[in-house]
Amino acid sequence: MNIVQAQIEDIRILITDDNAAIHDDFRRILATGAEDDANLAEAENLLFGDPAATPAHHPAYALDFALQGEQAVRCVKRARADGRPYAMAFVDMRMPPGWDGLETIERLWEEDPGVQIVICSAHSDYDWKDIFERLGHSDKLLILKKPFEPIEVLQSASALSRKWQHERALEAHVESLEQVITARTEKLEAANLQLRHLATHDALTGLPNRVLLDDRLAQAIAHADRDAQPFAVLMLDLDRFKLINDSFGHRSGDIVLNEVARRLRGLVRSIDTVARVGGDEFVLVVSPSAARADAEEICRSANEVLRTPIQLGGVDLHVSSSIGIAFYPSDGGSAESVLAHADAAMYCAKERGGNNYQCFAPGMKSVALERVSLESELHQALKLEQFALFYQPKVDTATGDIHSAEALIRWHHPQRGLILPTQFIPLAEECGLIHEIGAWVLREACRQCKAWQRAGQLSLRVAVNVAASQFRRGDLLEVVRSALEESQLDPRFLEIELTESAVMTNPEDSAAVLEQLSRMGVLVSVDDFGTGYSSMSYLRRFPIDKLKIDRSFITDLTTHADDASIVQAIVSLAHGLRLKVVAEGVETLEQLKILQSVGCDLERHAPSPRQSPPGPPGFPANRLTRSWPVGQRGIPEHTHVDDQKQIGKPPAQLSIGIRIGDRTHKFSGIGSHELIASFQLCRCLYQLVLVEQGSAVRNAC
Repeated sequence: MNIVQAQIEDIRILITDDNAAIHDDFRRILATGAEDDANLAEAENLLFGDPAATPAHHPAYALDFALQGEQAVRCVKRARADGRPYAMAFVDMRMPPGWDGLETIERLWEEDPGVQIVICSAHSDYDWKDIFERLGHSDKLLILKKPFEPIEVLQSASALSRKWQHERALEAHVESLEQVITARTEKLEAANLQLRHLATHDALTGLPNRVLLDDRLAQAIAHADRDAQPFAVLMLDLDRFKLINDSFGHRSGDIVLNEVARRLRGLVRSIDTVARVGGDEFVLVVSPSAARADAEEICRSANEVLRTPIQLGGVDLHVSSSIGIAFYPSDGGSAESVLAHADAAMYCAKERGGNNYQCFAPGMKSVALERVSLESELHQALKLEQFALFYQPKVDTATGDIHSAEALIRWHHPQRGLILPTQFIPLAEECGLIHEIGAWVLREACRQCKAWQRAGQLSLRVAVNVAASQFRRGDLLEVVRSALEESQLDPRFLEIELTESAVMTNPEDSAAVLEQLSRMGVLVSVDDFGTGYSSMSYLRRFPIDKLKIDRSFITDLTTHADDASIVQAIVSLAHGLRLKVVAEGVETLEQLKILQSVGCDLERHAPSPRQSPPGPPGFPANRLTRSWPVGQRGIPEHTHVDDQKQIGKPPAQLSIGIRIGDRTHKFSGIGSHELIASFQLCRCLYQLVLVEQGSAVRNAC
């Protein structure tokens, strides 16, 4: 049963009259139920033989009685308090010695404005005008003259009670609508607040975002200009945060960012601002900052609070940051310039190893602009074919034979000249270009190696360095296979060099990739061996062909006994695992002799500062040097030509003779324009000049 049905079946009527006999009359008229109607119909059937008529259904009125107006008001008040108000009241006009009918009605409406009233009067002391003057025009008021007929009472009760029910239902409906509207309005207001919050705050950490940061900076600048009090802007970037995302996933990275945000909030005052403006970049606005020492102290505190490990999946993650500081107005007269200078100082802190802070200095801006410019030009270098490969030979320490060469990338920049990989490879890794550059190096090295073989001159194996990110990308096998198929190079002439850290990052996955490379016939070398944290068990399982000893152990090989011991241990370990050993960065004869004594298989000489040196000592003065641009396909920067008629164009056919000590290597009949790159190998061999007792060993081409 719903509320409306309950109200219809329980209609309460109050009878107010000072004559108790009148109460009985109302009871007989209004309280006659369906059972009495049925009994009367049955009696008529017995007396007159008429069929029993269906008794009329009257609403079930609940009657209450009052002899005076004061008593009636108390009843109405109590009924409302109980939640069962009266639908209507029959009120006698004269009820001595108490209130008359009009005063009683006024008091009743004060307690319950919705109660319907029927005035019962046998006198004409009041006419309608007097009643309207006292009670006003109301649709809740009827007048019933005494003596009245029962039907008049029933009609009044039925009409006014139904009217009261409808009003109650309408009020309930309106109240329900108001509640719905209120609830929806509150939800809309909450949604608007949330949208405004999201528009100005970071969704992950809840910190102010760049929009709110710009507003806070504008306020800080206004206060600084008005009060002549400078403020500091700190640009904070987490060190090696990408490694956390790559190793544990972005959800774990979000946990770290939230924890960092929480710790940074605890560093500053309520008037300061901590904002997140990028993936792992945060900005702190410290206002006012009267002294440089104040900002520096916050930087030290930031790195100190970040020093506490963050527990993540049972692993303690150690987080550090690089922070740049810029001051308004000394380091910039606008919000944009102060942020840019703080960013430049932050990159300077990163270049100095991270986990430190740097205050902005004028020279930092040019460094930052240089970095941005170099990155922009790096994106165009591949399209403009500005990269070239140089080949460094690997010499057998026992026989002096050359069986392989390592491909080294260089960037021929039209304005900057020749750029070494140490200057642009880290940048390529940061901006995601390393995969495209690495794929180009593989294709070009395979193409050049096959070109040498087609000329029938050089059967060298070419070695290519693969970046750690390129190895972990997951498509290395497809890139290698594509380069081999495109160049039609036999896989045994390709050697892939991987750093120790790249191989050991995920040993299980690395073993699977290396196994597939080995099945293809490609050789695999571990580069920079001895600088990482290798597991001997995994090293034994990996299908590796060579270990390359890092140049840091070769540089002081003749002066530090510890380095010699380490090299000897690495050689013994490798030979025990049936691996060949390559030494990087051999510069002197003494180093070569030590490597030979410990059984090192191959050595790769250290490159000279100039990648394209002039002819060797004693080179005839009448030989001229010219440079031919040949599409940057590994062609050396300079080529030596005997015939002056050939100046400006590649020679039709070349013969090359290389003498190292008493051993001579001859290559003749090179007639392909494509194979002028053989000169580059000659030039690399020339760089093997070893100085002994102050006299140079002569090599001639």
